[in-house]
Amino acid sequence: MALLGPRQSGKTTLARLTFSNHKYVSLEDLDIRTQALEDPREFLEFHENSYGLILDEIQNALTLLSYIQTQVDQTRTPGYFILTGSQNFLVNQSISQTLAGRG
Repeated sequence: MALLGPRQSGKTTLARLTFSNHKYVSLEDLDIRTQALEDPREFLEFHENSYGLILDEIQNALTLLSYIQTQVDQTRTPGYFILTGSQNFLVNQSISQTLAGRG
């Protein structure tokens, strides 16, 4: 699932309240973003848990989307990944392509 919209519109708050058991990771944090970009597979494995994962500000690490697509295809766990991001054409197009038909 993806929550997209303008900055400061409540996406993070909505995601955290709605999916309170999911682990929250902000890709706004430069250290965390660097980890996600340098080794996306290890990053996702490190944050794996039994509830799900909120990846906030996904537009900062779009390369994660290919790895998320692979994991979603393998596990078939609906709602595991919650992605938030500032609304722009590139993010919308990437997320739509990655998650199409995987709900």
